[in-house]
Parts: sequence; structure tokens; C-alpha cells
Amino acid sequence: MNLPASDPATATARDDDARGFSRAFWTANSVELLERAAWYGVFVAITLYLSRILAFSDIQAALVSGVFSAGLYLLPTFSGALADKLGFRNALLVAFSLLTIGYGGMWLLPTLFESAGLAVYGKEVEFTGLEASGYKWLFIPVMLVVMVGGSFIKSVITGTVARETTAANRARGYSIFYAMVNIGAFGGKTVVKPLRESMGNEGLIVLNLFAASMTALAFVLVLLLYKSERGEGEGKTLAEIWRALRAVLARGRLVALIVIITGFWMVQHQLYATMPKYVLRMAGEGASPSWYANVNPATVVLTVGAVTALMRRRSALTSMTVGMFIMPVSAFCMAAGNLLDTGAIAGLHPVAFMMIVGIAFQGFAESFISPRFLEYFSLQAPRGEEGLYLGFSHLHSFLSSLLGFATSGFLLDAYCPDPRTLSAAAQAQRLAALRGEGVMPEAYAHAHYIWFFFVGVAAVSAIALVVFGRVVARLDARGGTKDMSE
Repeated sequence: MNLPASDPATATARDDDARGFSRAFWTANSVELLERAAWYGVFVAITLYLSRILAFSDIQAALVSGVFSAGLYLLPTFSGALADKLGFRNALLVAFSLLTIGYGGMWLLPTLFESAGLAVYGKEVEFTGLEASGYKWLFIPVMLVVMVGGSFIKSVITGTVARETTAANRARGYSIFYAMVNIGAFGGKTVVKPLRESMGNEGLIVLNLFAASMTALAFVLVLLLYKSERGEGEGKTLAEIWRALRAVLARGRLVALIVIITGFWMVQHQLYATMPKYVLRMAGEGASPSWYANVNPATVVLTVGAVTALMRRRSALTSMTVGMFIMPVSAFCMAAGNLLDTGAIAGLHPVAFMMIVGIAFQGFAESFISPRFLEYFSLQAPRGEEGLYLGFSHLHSFLSSLLGFATSGFLLDAYCPDPRTLSAAAQAQRLAALRGEGVMPEAYAHAHYIWFFFVGVAAVSAIALVVFGRVVARLDARGGTKDMSE
């Protein structure tokens, strides 16, 4: 039914179309950029912070950061329901308050340790930490504060984009949103190298102050500028969300798909779990893991349009399968750096150069998989419940965070250990090898086995997706059922 011209909703929609987007839309996207810069700046170096500053072992750092990442994929669906009750503006203020407190706590914790005489950090690689102290576990409550705050952001910002756009400008609105996400991520990762170069390991501490300042600025912007004219309180209840989770887990086809795609994301998460420590240990402190990580989003931006056009006549499952078979190539390239008996390549250590190549292949694979996964996942939901089911479409990232990070910790400990755990002679041999004087110590002779393991994970996942596709096709042909358990 056409509303009269004097209707306030019609007037608001027309004003939004005339101006482009509402102030709430631009405020939400601006604070999203700031939040992503804070998060990615911290997260790309989180395992370094935990090991070099708080003295967690590789295994401990991996388990803690894995839980950290997993929580941020699981909680948003539930915090989104609470955000609907609080109202988006209040939810954002709560979120950025928690994030500022959390990142500020990560900055202050080492000061507490230093004042207690428990930690020594600075520009040197060597670090005397907290192995015999329980103080480092204070990071856990600080981490929980960041997790809860971050979970509100994921649900509220995307909800704001949906509510502050119309059918006429929604596609452009989401395009702006994803651009802000990538600009923020790129910027946050980029600041890590200058801080490390100028301040050494202490830069890993100051990085958290940078993150806290970004989220504090976001809090101020929301307080002063965010005002939505759209209705709120229309979201799902927690009971409905729990019902959807149980329904998803009861559908054999969805569970199988989630488990298979978990393999892809296990390898993808090594960008944060394994890569920073691996390149610094194998290529030296001059390596730039945070900058290498930016190769992934850059590749996605450059290739996703062409890949989508190439695969537009192919099914979502076919596109995902192509991407899955690219992932073993990515992991093999990452392993190859330790196998090349050569000098610098394009001015980079072979380990660093091949890591960049592997990350580029990883981004290329993502262009085939990520845009089509949500499409395929939604088709497995009962008609009319696609939105509710999609709230759990990232269960694979929850699982892969736990499994991927945990696996990384054990593999690093076995094949690419922290230099501090080696004898003085082995540490000296490693430093000499990095200067081009001799070979690496025996402890690093098989460091590339880490990536061979992930070659296997990626290959098994790719083959499993092919089998999944054939089984699903037979089931659908036999009875049109949507569930492998039927």
C-alpha cells in the first residue's frame, strides 16, 4: 500500500535517499572502521603478546587465543538479542566501554608485572617472563571483557546497516560497510611493524594502547552522533535463538557441511595462530608478519569480483570445492620456504617470500568459498527460517578457532620452538644462521612439517566436500530430502 506523502516514514525514506544515507549509517560505519583497526592490530600479534610479554608457552598462548577468537564467533548471535532489548545506541556504548576497558587492561597488565619484578621486556628478543607466576592468568578476565564487547559490535553494526538502508540503496550500503571493514583491518595490521621496529617487544604493549584509543574515540562518536530513527526491539528472543541452534545441530547435512568447512578455516586461522611466530623464528626479527597478513584481504579485494563472475553459472558447492582444492597449494607454498636452498628472493628471506605467496593463494581460495558459503548454507534451512539459521552460519569459525589455534601451539612447540627454550649454543647457532652464517639448529630442521600438516587438513577437507556433494545429490535425487540423517 502506498503511504501518503505526509507520512513520516515516507518523508524519512525520501530524505535518506536524497542525502544518500542517514547519520546513524555513517556513524556506525565509521566506528566499525575504528573497531576493526583496534581488533586486527591486536589480534595479528596476540600470540606474540602472550608469549613475549606475558610469558605464555606456545601451547598456552595458542589455547588462550583460540578461545578468544572462538568466543567472538559464537557470542554475537546471543548478544544481538540483548542489543535489541537495550537499543542499538546503548548497546554500542556498552560495547565500546567494554572494549576500551579490555584493551586498556591489556596495556596495563605488563606494568603490573614489571612493578612486581616479574617481567622484563624491551627491545631485545630475549625475555624473562612469568613461567613460575600465576599473574599472567589475569589476562583471562581481561580477554572476556574484550570478547563480550566485540560480540555486540558484530551484531549491532550489521543490524544498523540493514535498518538504515532501503531496497534502493541496500547493496551500496553493504558495499560501503565491507570497505570500512577492510580499510580498518588493513590499517590496524599496518601499525604493528612500526611499533615493533621503534620499540621492540614493548611495541606489542603499546599496540593495546592504540586499540584502546580507537575504541574510546568510537565511544565518543556514538555518544555524540548516533541517533537512529528506525524501530528497535524487533529481534529474536534468546529462546528462539537456542531453538535455532538445536535445530541446526539436528540437521545432519548442515553439521556435515560445518565440519568440512571447518578444515578450510583451520588453515585460514594460521594467518594469526602460526604465521607471526613462524616467520620471526625462521626469517628473523626483520620479518613483517603483520604486513604479510594484509596480503590476504588485498588478494580477496582484487580477485573476488572476477571469481564471482567466473563462477556465476556454477553452483555454490562447485565454487566452494574449487576453493578447497586451492588451500593445500597455499599451505604447501608456506612449507616450501624452509626447503629452498637459496638466498634472498626479491629482497626477502625465502621463508618470508613463500609465506607471502601462500597467503596470496589463501586469499584466492577464500574468493571462491566465502561469498558462496552463506548462499549454500541458507538453502539448507527450512523455508522462512533462513535468517534465524544464518545466525549460526559461523559455527565453523568457532570450531576452527578452537582446533586451529590449539593445533598450532602443539606444532610450534614440536617443530619451531620458542628460541628461549633452546640451549645457549643453539640460540647462538640460530642467530648466526639468520645472518647467513651456517645452518639453523636441529630444533628447526623440520619446521615446515607444520605446514605439511595443514596441507593434509586442507586436502582431506577438499575431498570430503566432493564426497558430501555426491551424497547430497543422491539423497536429493532419491527423495528431495534436505537432511543427510533422513
